[in-house]
Amino acid sequence: MPTLLELHLGPEVLNTAQAVGIPIALVGAVFLSFGAQFQSRGVKQVEARRLTAGTELGGSELLRLVRTRSWLIGTVMLGLAIVLQLTSLRFAALIVVQPIGAIALVVTAILNARMNHVHISRKVVRAIVLCVGGVGIFVAIAAPNATDTAISDDDLRTILVLLAVVLVVLGTLYAIYRARMTPVAYIAGAGILYGFVATMAKTVINRLIAGQFDWFTVLCGVGLLAAGAGGLYLVQTAYAVGPPDLVIAGLTVVDPIVAVGIGVLVLGEAQTAPWWAGPAFLASGAIAVFGVFQLARHHPEVGEREAPRAG
Repeated sequence: MPTLLELHLGPEVLNTAQAVGIPIALVGAVFLSFGAQFQSRGVKQVEARRLTAGTELGGSELLRLVRTRSWLIGTVMLGLAIVLQLTSLRFAALIVVQPIGAIALVVTAILNARMNHVHISRKVVRAIVLCVGGVGIFVAIAAPNATDTAISDDDLRTILVLLAVVLVVLGTLYAIYRARMTPVAYIAGAGILYGFVATMAKTVINRLIAGQFDWFTVLCGVGLLAAGAGGLYLVQTAYAVGPPDLVIAGLTVVDPIVAVGIGVLVLGEAQTAPWWAGPAFLASGAIAVFGVFQLARHHPEVGEREAPRAG
């Protein structure tokens, strides 16, 4: 007998697990929005007391952050967002859950405009629509075609090698170009690392539930901590040089692209998708990425921060 959800949406749109996982991911996106806003405020409070100019946060600034009330509130909210995201991954495939975080961009943009009295221009609205619309199209295609597959040891070995390469490349680029890095560069680096964090987290959860606690699981946990720490630092620095809605825009686009790329190419989560799904994924992803660059170009707060740095 069909369920109420199947009567309204059809049996091929959402299965029961996805119907549970997607709402949990949506609530997590709201916590992500509020957490980003409070963390951004805390970073800016610390940045205002900085004695020397610079883009990256030093050790003293990081120590001040942990004593800043708004940053701590934001961190708790982000922690709740992560818990909800990990819970949603237990019910739905990676390529379905990860892109849903794009809803956080809309909430963050509204919060930032209200709290900081920033005017949202038509160009900024258009950029946000591109980001959310591109990700929305992606989810609409992925949800009915996603397959939540088991992660084999060979798959996990491939993911760990990719993560090691990414950490080395990003670390090298940061060491060479950190004095000239833009907000988009910090956001892109954080998004790439967080894409691996989501994959590693799903792997650890699944292996622990299946009783597979071995050295692969330990390595996966180490990789999760390394990618999470690197991504956290880049995000906090991005808050210092860019508005929170731009940071969230980059994370909710780059993070899903990386996670989905792993899910499709390594884990085979889209192996049952029709032939046109691949080009549609690429097109919708390109729309979302274009929206991020447009937001970085037209956001008024980016212009205000870039002027002093250029001077």
